[in-house]
Amino acid sequence: MNTFSPNMRPIIRQLDDSAINRIAAGEVVERPASAVKELVENAIDAGARRVTIELADGGKTLIRVTDDGCGMSADELPLALSRHATSKIDGSDLLNIHSFGFRGEALPSLGAVGRLTIQSRASGEEAAEIAVAGGQMVAVKPCALNGGTVVTLRDLFYATPARLKFLRSDRAEMQAISEIIKRLAMAEPSVGFTLRDVSDGKDRTTFRADPCSGDLFDALRGRLAQVMGGEFTDNALNIDAEREGFRLTGLAALPTYSRGSSVAQHLFVNGRPVQDRLLLGALRGAYADYLSRERHPAVALFVDCDPHKVDVNVHPAKSEVRFREPGLVRGLIVSALRHALAEAGHRASTTVAGATLGAMRPEPSGPPRVYQMDRPSQGALSAAYRAQAPMTPAAPYQPYEAQAPRPAEAGFAEFAGSFSGRVDPVEDSPKGADEALPLGAARGQVHENYIIAQTGDGIVIVDQHAAHERLVYEKLKHQMAERGVAAQALLIPEIVELSADDLSRLLSIADDLSRMGLTIEAFGGSAVAVRETPAILGEVNAKALLTDILDEIADFGSSQLVQEKIEAILSRVACHGSIRSGRRMRAEEMNALLREMEATPHSGQCNHGRPTYVELKLSDIERLFGRT
Repeated sequence: MNTFSPNMRPIIRQLDDSAINRIAAGEVVERPASAVKELVENAIDAGARRVTIELADGGKTLIRVTDDGCGMSADELPLALSRHATSKIDGSDLLNIHSFGFRGEALPSLGAVGRLTIQSRASGEEAAEIAVAGGQMVAVKPCALNGGTVVTLRDLFYATPARLKFLRSDRAEMQAISEIIKRLAMAEPSVGFTLRDVSDGKDRTTFRADPCSGDLFDALRGRLAQVMGGEFTDNALNIDAEREGFRLTGLAALPTYSRGSSVAQHLFVNGRPVQDRLLLGALRGAYADYLSRERHPAVALFVDCDPHKVDVNVHPAKSEVRFREPGLVRGLIVSALRHALAEAGHRASTTVAGATLGAMRPEPSGPPRVYQMDRPSQGALSAAYRAQAPMTPAAPYQPYEAQAPRPAEAGFAEFAGSFSGRVDPVEDSPKGADEALPLGAARGQVHENYIIAQTGDGIVIVDQHAAHERLVYEKLKHQMAERGVAAQALLIPEIVELSADDLSRLLSIADDLSRMGLTIEAFGGSAVAVRETPAILGEVNAKALLTDILDEIADFGSSQLVQEKIEAILSRVACHGSIRSGRRMRAEEMNALLREMEATPHSGQCNHGRPTYVELKLSDIERLFGRT
């Protein structure tokens, strides 16, 4: 509310350091997790190999960070509590930043809103201690410390009690701190982290990650297994790609190992954890063809580049970045992830089999039973198989093959032939030849929907409709990539009025939209004329489509909406043109489907991200029957 009066001119005043620090603390320290982040980043920048974080009451009453870094001398302690005093940059180049911190704001801000004590000892120096409470500093004094630094922050926000009302429960604050530590642990695999809760006089270790050694991927996989779990690393693909000075490394999970939210998406730029809309939009675009909008991929991706190509000084918490060439970074992420997913072929996540076994395992009732049955010899097995084999009729009975193929069957034969030349009858092959293939040899069909195949060390259960749907979809995409997206010219161009900013954003991606069949051009003023739309979409509400594209650009920095709509149509076409559930298949048809799955990228999941097959190892099946 403006209270200015012509008779009362406001006077410009210089705020004192205490008020300045409290204002800065409002930007840098939002909650206990923010304080922990700043202190742990300082420890890492100091070269620490082990960092211990102790908390009480969710960090509200106590935060203590102990490290074995280089430490500080007694003369440096007062300077460390001064605003904009830092050892990480010299001020000559604000883009050449190789450390987590560089502003010199964290320690004075924490000292302005809490009771801060710093104990430190540099190599060859005596240990010293300094304290500050509510912005009031006391003199440096000697202390006992072997090396490194111990920073203790008590009673956070006691000097600004109004901020305490905005804090959440101790459990929620503790969870936020744990997430911060886990992200920093992923960024620094060679550093050990221990998080302890010392509330109520107890001492509970809530998170621990020991230092990991080895090459890039060995150390990273070891740390991600500690933080995100072994299931993630077992079902993740190595990502390593480079383009024009930008390098992308990390791990990205298979589509069938997806989550219901984005909690398992971790992105880093030059080792710094970030929440960047450009990177998140690129990640969404890379998986758009393999997951529905309700599912989210699990990734830990690291973008590294010359510090001059990215500005990290755009947010007080340094959680956002700005790239000089955002399109190059986005293209690198999308192409690298799609290439890795394509190379994975028909592979599905191991959790699919685990979930299947969990569903099949009977509920325990009483003590485990002891089975005395030994495994029979190979000769005994062969004799048993011969005894159980059906009698061969004099004239082979072919109740199904003799029938004239229905249209759906003819369509599948034509489709299988389009991939592999033709569908030949199954001939006698050496025992185990097909079983040596990844998806094995078809042995039967149950409920006219699931193909049972035998592999060398287990069985595979295939959802025939879902699998064929993916195969047809990939074929349609390949055909469209070769022939281009057919555009439909509008008899009367549709004129859409936009704001000047929206018009500029749309025209900047006009060439990309044209390649997808959507042709637009400036029409004077802030209007745009839509002259062509993708033919496959049929009748299009051009204004609504452009509005959705602009919304996506605002959210993610780019738009894949037109491509997603076209792919959604292709997906529906593939669904309707695929083998239906309830359709009986001949042995050669089933084997043809298995072979094409092995040869087609992404065939391990359907167009919606669900698995197309489940593989069960013989050892798992035997365990179900107690044959262990």
